[in-house]
Amino acid sequence: MKVITVLGSTGSIGTQALEIAKKHNIIVKALAANSNAKLLAEQALSFSAEYVCIYDESKKAELEEYLHGSGTEIITGAEGLKRIASLDGVDIMLNSVVGMVGLIPTLTAIEKGTDIALANKETLVAGGKLVINAAKENGVKIFPVDSEHSAIFQALQGNDMNRIKSIILTASGGPFFGKTKRELENVTVKEALAHPNWSMGNKITIDSATLMNKGLEFIEAMWLFDLKPEQIQIVIHRESVVHSAVEFMDNSVIAQLGVPDMKIPIQYALLYPHRIDSPAGRLSLTDYAKLSFMQPDYGTFDCLTACIKAIKLGGTVPAAVNGANEEAVAAFLSGKIKFLRIGELVSEALESAQKKEITCVEDILQADKAARDCVRNRISC
Repeated sequence: MKVITVLGSTGSIGTQALEIAKKHNIIVKALAANSNAKLLAEQALSFSAEYVCIYDESKKAELEEYLHGSGTEIITGAEGLKRIASLDGVDIMLNSVVGMVGLIPTLTAIEKGTDIALANKETLVAGGKLVINAAKENGVKIFPVDSEHSAIFQALQGNDMNRIKSIILTASGGPFFGKTKRELENVTVKEALAHPNWSMGNKITIDSATLMNKGLEFIEAMWLFDLKPEQIQIVIHRESVVHSAVEFMDNSVIAQLGVPDMKIPIQYALLYPHRIDSPAGRLSLTDYAKLSFMQPDYGTFDCLTACIKAIKLGGTVPAAVNGANEEAVAAFLSGKIKFLRIGELVSEALESAQKKEITCVEDILQADKAARDCVRNRISC
């Protein structure tokens, strides 16, 4: 029986993880959420969690009211996340928070020696070198939760890492596959949030619409599996049945398939190496009849191109691109900019980024701040 903590427990990944925890009697020691005090309290009471962290400190009083007399300790803010990440007696920490806020807790848990189930892309996009080196030094395992990286991880079981020729990273293409830039000029937030296959949080759904999500996964895959950019092929696969594949030196290709349901990779990360009954549905290939595979449109989707350029430049540049995207997506969701402006702002931040080799967390945070400032200044002009 495993003991886990869940960061981002009220989000899409977090709630599904807790469904799995309930089904398999996994002990949940601590939970953390951004601002949904009511749901966080319900989760804490359901699992008898010892600790909860509410990142939005203004919600503490509300959370205290919900949890009065429960015995659950309430902590807040960034320091609260660090404390959750450093608890004793935890086997694995699921990090499913959105954005750069996930980096410090990941590093904290690794320093504690706690294994990581990683659903926070930004951790490796911005701080890949620090995170991977810290994990090696502390003997910590990082289990990918993204469906694509989980698929690659599963395909590698029983195979030598040094026998990889390439990986095939599949992408649904989001709601705007096949559209031209002219057709995307006036798309609405509602249209951008209408993902054809997956149910995700707003930020990740917008990233899928711009293909930024695939760019982030490209960078993440390089760090997780020690790959070079030329070893990664992105393929649009609208059905989201083939979650990704690995091509080996003998030209054999091993893929992982399943219905588009995040419970499969979440459960595999939390319970690795065991495969047991899952709340996800079963795959029927005959229901799909055929599967399609196409090239991405790099000319229309600027964010994907920017991510690949960023990781080739290396150093703090990916952190800058990521920070710019977070700021631009927030501006789009709040109605301040149009959809295509997201990619333009990310590309502009890439061009203005000052590359610096990463020696500490502060290098990453400075690059992130500079990129966000760049985006804010351009939006306000």
